[in-house]
Amino acid sequence: MSEVKNYLFADTGFFTIGVEDMKDEQTSNSKEFVGNLKNGIWLFGLSSWLFGITDRSIASFADGYLSALDLTQLFTAATFFVAWLFLKPTSRV
Repeated sequence: MSEVKNYLFADTGFFTIGVEDMKDEQTSNSKEFVGNLKNGIWLFGLSSWLFGITDRSIASFADGYLSALDLTQLFTAATFFVAWLFLKPTSRV
């Protein structure tokens, strides 16, 4: 015997859409939204780290010499920046 699937249908007035199709569309829309949100957060973080490194570099070189504290701050910011690059979200298309 073949298995019969019961589908619920919603009548939109112009055409009939199956509820299963609407659920798939909502799932793909939510996945697309989450993917765009991840990419947006990553790009914002990328620009923030670049601004931070630039700011620290200007502040470090403003007095004409580098102290151990200046080098430590630059190294720490650069390390976190490289770590942020590795956190780039992947596309699953």
